[in-house]
Amino acid sequence: MRTDLRAWALMLPLLVVILGVVSWPLINTVHLSLTDAGMATASGNFVGLDNFSRNLQSRAFQSALINTTWFTVLSISTELVLGVLAALLLNQEFRGRTALRALMILPWALPTVVNAILWRLIYNPEYGALNSALLQLGVIDAYRSWLGEPNSAMLAMVVADVWKNFPLVGLISLAALQSVPRETLAAATVDGAGAWARFRFAVLPYLAGPLMIALVLRTIEAFKVFDIVWVMTRGGPANTTRTLSILVYQEAFSFQRAGSGASLALIVTFAVTLLAAGYVAIMRRTALRV
Repeated sequence: MRTDLRAWALMLPLLVVILGVVSWPLINTVHLSLTDAGMATASGNFVGLDNFSRNLQSRAFQSALINTTWFTVLSISTELVLGVLAALLLNQEFRGRTALRALMILPWALPTVVNAILWRLIYNPEYGALNSALLQLGVIDAYRSWLGEPNSAMLAMVVADVWKNFPLVGLISLAALQSVPRETLAAATVDGAGAWARFRFAVLPYLAGPLMIALVLRTIEAFKVFDIVWVMTRGGPANTTRTLSILVYQEAFSFQRAGSGASLALIVTFAVTLLAAGYVAIMRRTALRV
């Protein structure tokens, strides 16, 4: 009993900070979402769940949800594949491996805003490096506005996001590969297992847990993406890259509808929480099977 009391006493300052930093803003946001308050007014009239029902039924929300889902699925799936391939490569012994490992960290170490500006310059329709390279290779016959065309803007942002974040998946996978027993791989090779069979049965079981952690982290970050989209396209062209976080910002600050923006923010928070809970459940089932 005394040990429990001491433990709670030691955690009390942290709990107070958490309640102040997290709980109070959350309670205030919930209260704000139930009103029609604007940014210029401190309070508004109570409207209940009208903000939630209106936003869930709006075309803007549904379009932003589709855009966010596409961005998340494309980015995460590509990052997982490239991250694992990079980890398998860097796990081999060759000259310059240490330097290559260090170089792979650089994109991930860049601030997201810097990365977005860098890729916006690469995609520039007048002097961008991508247009110049493709034109010299004969792939295109004229400069294109990659971020100004609805068909290419989303893919262009996905490429920028993947370039920055796949090293994180690669580093997590590389750390997991260090735990694979060499005896297991040697035995699989002696038994005649091919490269795919060795990866499937000898390597993948050690990668499953760390990859699930990387999947959780990156899915949460991708689903609430804001900065890279805002810097590169601001949700355009024609709202084809407008994500849920961009919609929350526009609703609350551009359109000055604080109550509606708060309800959208809570919807995004609830969606991210569901994703995280689903991943945790999958991780627990996987651990129990193992």
